[in-house]
Amino acid sequence: MYRRDFLKKSFLYGAAAGLGASALGPLTPALAGLRPHIIKGNYDLVAVRGDDLVAMFERAMQEMGGMSQWVKPGQTVVVKPNIGWDVIPDRAANTNPDLIGAIVRHCLQAGASRVTVFDHTCDNWQRSYENSGIEQAARDAGARIVPGNFERNYRDVSIPGAVRLKEAKVHEQILDNDVFINVPVLKHHSSTNVTIAMKNLMGIVWDRRYWHRNDLHQCIADFCLFRKPDLNIVDAMLVMTQNGPRGTSTADLVRKNSLLISSDIVAADAASTLIFGEQPANIGHLAIAERMNIGSLDLSRMNIQRVFM
Repeated sequence: MYRRDFLKKSFLYGAAAGLGASALGPLTPALAGLRPHIIKGNYDLVAVRGDDLVAMFERAMQEMGGMSQWVKPGQTVVVKPNIGWDVIPDRAANTNPDLIGAIVRHCLQAGASRVTVFDHTCDNWQRSYENSGIEQAARDAGARIVPGNFERNYRDVSIPGAVRLKEAKVHEQILDNDVFINVPVLKHHSSTNVTIAMKNLMGIVWDRRYWHRNDLHQCIADFCLFRKPDLNIVDAMLVMTQNGPRGTSTADLVRKNSLLISSDIVAADAASTLIFGEQPANIGHLAIAERMNIGSLDLSRMNIQRVFM
């Protein structure tokens, strides 16, 4: 039953793209990013389906050309999962810890001098770090863990071109490291319907309440004018389809067995939204991002590699 559903979704964001299509939709030059050049890898997006998340990640990186495309010897890396909630991995409210461990190892193998993992959690940060399994997985792989829940670690930035979110306090790890890897988990959210790569960036700012009070969808899009991640890796294995973002039990979850990788945060969210079962244009911050030329929802113009393991 699920395989037919996945193939249907794959047609929507994969087969319709055409194997020869390689044009990338219009992107805002990173006035936006702190880095002037966005590295794409071999494809605009790689989507993998299988039953072993780490093996799927390994295959996706192989298809993309390897982590060395993004991480050069001596560079420092910050990895930002979703560690927002004090729940165990089986609840899928946070990014899968095994995936984080694999990402850290790839970064170090590519020559990173240091890899840091953090998130501005919603629940108690120490319990969230521990019970999510991410702290132990990251440490075992060789990363250092820092908290995101102390205002002293945030610095004021301005966001040129923003409509609502014209300034923010951003965590020093995002400002001080060479490479930024964003690793959300695909799930339902009560305020935005879905939370994926763009919304995961709320975990690198101090005052998230401002976003909720001042047009949340616009603020999510605005922040991408300041800093787009260098790489987005979406955990879409166990997907929370209701009661997000924390969830209530495993009854909220549907197994989608998917992983997506892209340097284009809007493309990553668009493809993930289709896996979730929604249309990207119906998600407020995605539609706004396209209107602001932050990225394109037109996946048919992108070079997408689909892998079934």
